[in-house]
Formats: sequence, C-alpha cells, structure tokens
Amino acid sequence: MKKLKIYLDTSVISHLDQLDAPEKMADTLKFWEKAKNDEFDIYISPVDMEELDKCSPEKLSRLKNYLSEVRLTLLEKNAESEELAELYVKSHILSEKHIDDCRHIAYACVANCDIIISWNFKHIVNHKTISGVKSVNAIAGYKEMAIYIPTILISTEETDDTL
Repeated sequence: MKKLKIYLDTSVISHLDQLDAPEKMADTLKFWEKAKNDEFDIYISPVDMEELDKCSPEKLSRLKNYLSEVRLTLLEKNAESEELAELYVKSHILSEKHIDDCRHIAYACVANCDIIISWNFKHIVNHKTISGVKSVNAIAGYKEMAIYIPTILISTEETDDTL
C-alpha cells in the first residue's frame, strides 16, 4: 500500500513539546510514533524552518531532536509555491498578514502531498480555508488538499465492517 505524503505545518512540530496543551501534545506524540515507524512520507518546508527559528534555543534544540527521529523531506524554496500562496491571499482565503499559513498550504500542494496536518484552527484547519483552497486549487490545476489535525491519523482500532 502506498504511504501517505503528509505535510507538517509548524504547529504540529511545536506540539511535540507543548506542555501547556497536554491533549494535543499526546496526540502529536502518538502521530510521531507512527512517523518514526516510517508509516508516512513526511514533508516540511522552508516556512517550517523559518518559524522554528523563532523558538527559544532550548525548545528549538528539543524540536530538532524530534525531527532527527524521522525520515523527512525538506522542500526547497520555490517560486511556484510562493506564487500559489499569493494567489490564496488574492482570493481572500487569508489576509496578507497570514501569508505564512498560505505558504504552508501552497508548499504542500505543489509537492503533491496527500494531507496537511496542523493544529492551527484559526487559519488552516477551518471551513473557510479548506473550501477556499479547494476552489483555488481546482481553478489553478492543483489537486484537492485534505487538511486535518494529527488525531485523524493515529487511530489504530480495527473496525467491524459486518454491522
């Protein structure tokens, strides 16, 4: 079975070490165990790295240790992703103030990822953004992008299809 190509926005990486949000941190760590077992192809972008660099040196060190535990692809900065992010802003999905959130989505789309996972409910994991991205991507020729929280990928319970 083909592995899912999963793009991580910075909020997921940050919640690997987020003691003030224990439930999100617990789900993120469960997702991370699956990532460490190479169940997914993991992608991050220059946007993640720019945002992580704003962490305290201590937290940045801990997060880089987590990142070293998984096989991941660091996407290169590219004009196509930056232009798609600008298109999201011009389409009023998010304002220019939140261009980095648009950049996360654009990098995932251009890299042909299957899913973006994020804990950012305000700007990424919400109906307005998801439906706006769906519309813009259809017009611009990109595939539909699934946008979820990490919790959706941690279920290991088998379901009984006989009901």
